[in-house]
Amino acid sequence: MPRYGMVIDLNKCNQCGACVTACKLENNVQIVSKENADMGRAMYWMKMLDINYEGSYPEIRPTNIPMLCQQCDEPSCTKVCPVRATYKRDDGIVAQIYPQCIGCRYCMANCPYTAKVFNWLKDEQPVENEKCYNTDVSVRPKGIVEKCTFCIHRLQKAKENAKSEHRKLEEDDYIPACAEVCPSNAIYFGDLDDPKSQVAKLVHDYRKFTLQEELGTKPKVYYLSAKSE
Repeated sequence: MPRYGMVIDLNKCNQCGACVTACKLENNVQIVSKENADMGRAMYWMKMLDINYEGSYPEIRPTNIPMLCQQCDEPSCTKVCPVRATYKRDDGIVAQIYPQCIGCRYCMANCPYTAKVFNWLKDEQPVENEKCYNTDVSVRPKGIVEKCTFCIHRLQKAKENAKSEHRKLEEDDYIPACAEVCPSNAIYFGDLDDPKSQVAKLVHDYRKFTLQEELGTKPKVYYLSAKSE
């Protein structure tokens, strides 16, 4: 059984935001009005955060880093959900069962990465926008919690294609939208337990770090520091 993870090289990332846009379109993440965005109801499964800093005083430069669900091996969100609407799969992906979610938002409160969003509104996009919807992904109803799932629908499709071709699933068969669209190839994805995979090799890079690792959540999204030292 694979254990999927991601490595993001901050030396390569140019902060263009292509991954953010690809995630939103691939997963039918709702686009809200400016008024609702001003109320804190904008919805992004992946976003750019100013949390990394380079240089020394007085020339300290903030650096945006891509932030998504960290797909923890010890996820704090699954431990507090009263209806098990979020759980960790055998392949390491922290998944969501949307029809099971009751919108209590305990998982959001317990996520140290603020990687989940609440769907405040019924999806009422213009008719022309419906042509942009990905038919492989459902449109979620209002009142539930959403988050990145490593484009898990792509995994299901890759498995079905491999089965129809009577072969095993290969590494390049399943790639999330953010990794596929990155113009600088800064995002790597694959099986962390496969010593031949690129991500398994990169997690041994001396620049590797994870976010808030002291919390013991054991994230499977790794970052490679942009610093040269």
